[in-house]
Amino acid sequence: MASNPEALKMGQRLFMTYCTACHGSDAGGSPGFPNLRDKDWLYGGQPEMIKASIMDGRMGAMPPWGAALGAEGVHNVSEYVMSLSGRKVNAEAAVAGKEKFQQMCVACHGADGKGNPAMGAPNLTDNIWLYGGSQAAIIKSISDGRSGRMPAHGEFLGDAKVHLLAAYIYSLSNKELKAAK
Repeated sequence: MASNPEALKMGQRLFMTYCTACHGSDAGGSPGFPNLRDKDWLYGGQPEMIKASIMDGRMGAMPPWGAALGAEGVHNVSEYVMSLSGRKVNAEAAVAGKEKFQQMCVACHGADGKGNPAMGAPNLTDNIWLYGGSQAAIIKSISDGRSGRMPAHGEFLGDAKVHLLAAYIYSLSNKELKAAK
């Protein structure tokens, strides 16, 4: 359906009605609301995962680590996290942060920082940030935690409309579908 022009028009109308308040009319997202045009998906970008997100909603949560790490620990972990995406960092702080990351963060983000779609834990190596990629934003995420909610739409939209909406959203990050027509 993601390459069917009529289905995509219907999906786009559904998107404009139900999704733009959070994801924007261009589907580019904003802080706390994912960009749906790229290939960076918290829960997986396969059509069935997109449909599941729309049908059932999602609850994303990162625990606050500020009390456990302290200010210096939070700063060091932020340096390490920034290093994962190739950014220039304080090497000494990043080494100290890596040790804390290995103790506290790998359960969700993985030892390599690439995330875990089963949990909605983001990839920290690609420099795409849901809440902003500045060091201050990363420190806030580590220190205070984050909580995100995608409401379920399945009950009031029904399977057929959700299927159309999922096809449209899938097409946004898979431009090759439009080129193949």
